[in-house]
Amino acid sequence: MNQPRGDDREVALEDFEPLDAPVEGVPAVVETPSRLAELAEALAGAEGPVAVDAERASGHRYGQRAYLLQLRREGAGTWLVDPVALEDLSPVARAIDGVEWVLHAATQDIPCLAEVGLRPTSLFDTELGARLAGLPRVGLSASMEYYLGVTLAKEHSAVDWSTRPLPEPWLRYAALDVELLVDLRDRMERDLAEQGKLEWARQEFEALVSFVGPQRDDEDAWRRTSGAQRARRPRQAAALRELWLERDRLARERDVPPGRILPDATLVDLAARLPQHAADLAGGKTERSHARQRRADQGLARHQRIWLAALRRAADLPEDELPPPPPRPDGPPPPRAWADRDPEAAARLERARAGLAELSERVDVPVENLMTPDLVRRVLWEPPSPATPEALEAAFADLGARPWQRELVVPVVHSALRSG
Repeated sequence: MNQPRGDDREVALEDFEPLDAPVEGVPAVVETPSRLAELAEALAGAEGPVAVDAERASGHRYGQRAYLLQLRREGAGTWLVDPVALEDLSPVARAIDGVEWVLHAATQDIPCLAEVGLRPTSLFDTELGARLAGLPRVGLSASMEYYLGVTLAKEHSAVDWSTRPLPEPWLRYAALDVELLVDLRDRMERDLAEQGKLEWARQEFEALVSFVGPQRDDEDAWRRTSGAQRARRPRQAAALRELWLERDRLARERDVPPGRILPDATLVDLAARLPQHAADLAGGKTERSHARQRRADQGLARHQRIWLAALRRAADLPEDELPPPPPRPDGPPPPRAWADRDPEAAARLERARAGLAELSERVDVPVENLMTPDLVRRVLWEPPSPATPEALEAAFADLGARPWQRELVVPVVHSALRSG
């Protein structure tokens, strides 16, 4: 295997060793309780962190359900699990309880793993670790190239993982995603320690353990429809809600992404225009490509009665049953409005942004990882009085900023406030 690249970040792709086959071969998929018991026993008797990954069928199925799980631990090897065929994965949960999980981009996988009863108590996220380490590219293959000198093929990343049986090339691809994940974790941990950032990473990983992600059964989920701001009037908002609920029901029943039923842009267009007759449903071009527009037109025609019924329900709602206005944001206005609303606040925001950009360059960490921009804006819009370092520290802590972030960012924000 090639040696790690250190700080040599400009290396030609052909210089990397392709990782194209698992060392132990492609394992058979675990899909029976007896094989699951074997897996649990193997994991419990193994040692070290466990590499974990999940494959979903985004763009093919409703929701973000996991359709294949990959696990690897020293002494147990790599295992592929079909969570659809197995109702109870608690043996696996017990076997790795208290074990550190290694994931790449943990926020993508934690929700679907939690759905099948698997939840980490500690973790190492190699994608977030790569950001903190200052890597120019933080995808799994790029991180493997940088630290281990190997490259991963990604040709099956967007396939329909609900397919059964899963083709062997797909299973090989899935197994390779965890083949060297613990090796990557170990090399990255050393790099973070050498840079003095390991404690930063530990604090970030600890915060990720409690990550939940968006919930689709939220009663206000319809408000998150892309372009929903076009449905400004209460009657339009009611139409959007009724249309969204019908689309979600159809998508759930057919087990397809809601956008396959009707794209967001077309849904919002209907809510904004409030057509009441079949001839008026197609209001013109709402999609950017001919293919998407054709699918939108087909969705309008195929479920014409459903859309019209939803629009009529919205039209018939009494005034007191129309959706209330969306809750006013509890944070500051958008930055573009600061200059008009409060010029002094706008000036200190610009000073803080410049200071944070300089800090980002110095410590080689993206600005958004130094501190969530929303938290910076909240503190700068209504700073504590007096705006002492201690008061700023407390303000950021109340908003959930980690200790390492506060240590770095509070001096920058304090300076921005004092310079006014």
